[in-house]
Amino acid sequence: MLDFLALAYPWTKFLHIISVISWMAGIFYLPRLFVYHTEQDLDETTDQLFQTMERRLLRGIMNPAMIATWVFGLALVFTPGIVYWGDVWPWLKAISVLAMTWFHHWLGLRRKDFVRGDNTRSGRTYRMMNEVPTLLMIVIVASVVVKF
Repeated sequence: MLDFLALAYPWTKFLHIISVISWMAGIFYLPRLFVYHTEQDLDETTDQLFQTMERRLLRGIMNPAMIATWVFGLALVFTPGIVYWGDVWPWLKAISVLAMTWFHHWLGLRRKDFVRGDNTRSGRTYRMMNEVPTLLMIVIVASVVVKF
């Protein structure tokens, strides 16, 4: 199995990068949709349109991309010679990816608030929370590239 992972390494890395890009696109866009959804005076039709866009983004793009990111990321972790756990960078990346996953699930819970009509957060809150994945992305990319 490990030999297969070593042979598949370039493809695994390629698929991991594509998955991360897809996940990050959604994770940046969904809070922005929440801002618009919160700050508009919505009739029933427009509210349903926002809910449809949010649901499709989360379920159709973000969830599969997050799962693929984790699958290919773990395949990279188990590829011989790629990660040395005695360094700081893999731990920092792992913590940041767990935080990104938490944020993803937090967004999913907020979407359910909109579905129930129970959203209590302001557009400002969603704007501020939209900075979280940016900071995590910086830590993750720096960890992998600089390997401190």
